[in-house]
Amino acid sequence: MKDEQQQEMNEIVEETVTQATEANVEQMESSLDQDASSLEAEVTRLQGLADENQQRLLRTQADFDNYRKRTQKEKEDFAKYASTQIINGLLPVIDNFERAIATAGDDTNFESFSKGVSMIFRQLEGVLQAEGLSAMETVGQAFNPEFHQAIMQVESEEYPEGTIVEEVQKGYMLKDKVLRPAMVKTSV
Repeated sequence: MKDEQQQEMNEIVEETVTQATEANVEQMESSLDQDASSLEAEVTRLQGLADENQQRLLRTQADFDNYRKRTQKEKEDFAKYASTQIINGLLPVIDNFERAIATAGDDTNFESFSKGVSMIFRQLEGVLQAEGLSAMETVGQAFNPEFHQAIMQVESEEYPEGTIVEEVQKGYMLKDKVLRPAMVKTSV
């Protein structure tokens, strides 16, 4: 009898454990299903954000490529047409030279021709000065290799040693940059 009671008790315990385990398993499965659903929703949301960010990145890259191409074209156009302004300023000078040449054959008065060419020269100087070109003043100045190129040394009682006594070819500055150094003779 004792064995039977023991066996009955074991069966009750086993049945209780089985029921508890089944209930626990069902509860765990339900909880896992809920977790899986919320994780799937989170994955879907994050995938949407990733897709949106990917599209933003692609648009930004396209915008940057377009900007780069546009600025490159602007640079090329600027370099291509940078001389337009100065050429427009030189066209009247060319017109005046053509008129002077045309009248030179008809006119025997050299003095009026010379005055006309001098006026055209001053007009040309004006156009170049408006662009920032200026001739260097050299005679009587101390020799400076940044601005001058010495081609000869001469003895001079008038100027101290290392001073420019004669300008062989004018030097020019374009704004604050040496465009062409002056060729000079210096005193010894």
